[in-house]
Amino acid sequence: MLPRASFHLRPFDNELTSKLQGLTQVNQVMAFLRFSKKGQSQHLLHLLKYRNKPEIGEELGRLFGLELIQAGFEGAWDEIVPVPLHPLKEKRRGYNQSEVFALGLSKSLKINVKRRLVRVKFTDTQTNKSRIERLENVEEVFALAENFPVSGLRILLVDDVITTGATLCACANVLWANGAKNVDLATIAAGGQ
Repeated sequence: MLPRASFHLRPFDNELTSKLQGLTQVNQVMAFLRFSKKGQSQHLLHLLKYRNKPEIGEELGRLFGLELIQAGFEGAWDEIVPVPLHPLKEKRRGYNQSEVFALGLSKSLKINVKRRLVRVKFTDTQTNKSRIERLENVEEVFALAENFPVSGLRILLVDDVITTGATLCACANVLWANGAKNVDLATIAAGGQ
């Protein structure tokens, strides 16, 4: 049994929206699973990110997409935008784990996935950083991809996991600054600091 989170049932008012207040313009924030150290969600994320199992991310996205449809989110977004990896990191891994999650969501929600963002700086892993260090680590790291306007679009921005929210907020801020009509956030899992 997957450790499901129910954030999508109260997407405007949950512990994730509270966590991100002041970091970005917060609308709806959701996560499919509850993250727990040494729990099933951590195991699945580890397989996805470090054991060459992109199919896990895609299946989790597909399942979450079905739950979102049941909760009334059909037609809520114009496109799904994954948080980008640095090209070197993506080449080493062979795929972007956030993008495979997005592709799974796309299958259920029938919405296109677009690479609207690029990572313009290589950053160290966020894993062992404090909240302040994470925020500083992702400043000016992301930019809008060339020739990809987002003005007026309703975007579902997705990542693999949300801890402090620094990465998601940095990406969301780029989309908001470039005229996105709406930016909602969704991740595979959400956990503590």
